[in-house]
Amino acid sequence: MAPNVYLVRQRISRLGQRMSGFQINLNPLKEPLGFIKVLEWLASIFAFATCGGFKGQTEIQVSCPPPPVTENKTVTAVFGYPFRLNEASFQPPPGVNVCDVNWKSFVLIGDYSSSAQFYVTFAVFVFLYCIAALLLYVGYTSLYLDSRKLPMIDFVVTLVATFLWLVSTSAWAKALTDIKIATGHSIVQELLPCKKKEVLCYFGSVTSMGSLNVSVIFGFLNMILWGGNAWFVYKETSLHSPSNTSAPHSQGALNDLASELMGRLYDPIRVLR
Repeated sequence: MAPNVYLVRQRISRLGQRMSGFQINLNPLKEPLGFIKVLEWLASIFAFATCGGFKGQTEIQVSCPPPPVTENKTVTAVFGYPFRLNEASFQPPPGVNVCDVNWKSFVLIGDYSSSAQFYVTFAVFVFLYCIAALLLYVGYTSLYLDSRKLPMIDFVVTLVATFLWLVSTSAWAKALTDIKIATGHSIVQELLPCKKKEVLCYFGSVTSMGSLNVSVIFGFLNMILWGGNAWFVYKETSLHSPSNTSAPHSQGALNDLASELMGRLYDPIRVLR
């Protein structure tokens, strides 16, 4: 029991000595491993910022016949991240009665919070991981290069992140398509008051969702960056190292075997002499 405790303490002490040796080395940032990590960090910021910071509204124009005078009034529904559209109620102008309808009791259709929150949350985790990885690359370069576990952990995380970027971005892209439909011209057909003969509804406008389109683009861009960086992370692992050292070891083994055979052949000749 005592030797095991001693070994654990010794390993912790060595790790503490390595961690205390923080020294900034910017050379890894000039190589693909560090440079691509910086790009991943920046791309993750754009991914969650363009999605999580969105806020928009959709408007419909409502009029109440009969003549002689009918004036269109605007009814608005405000929505945004995390896109629980079923909680976004329509609001008439303050102090205005629009066709004797309680518009606040009517909401948009759909709840897309799961896809949006999964995408944004994952992007934030990637952002934090990139900071930790860059700190390790730049501040503890020797610790990363001398370790067998750290590059392997980095490689596994890179593969998992690539897959999750594909999944989260695909889900968010599908949700965005549904959001555009739910806040577009189809509102007029779905709203119950608009189905009444005495109420005429026309679709007005909806906030441009260009930033949300950009978020999808950055999601797939992140997937490409992480997938491409997997090769450079793999080169730092022990899975790639043996391929570089196997040839010298094999050649050395052959030389030792040849020397042993020559020695055995030489001994009988020396005895005969």
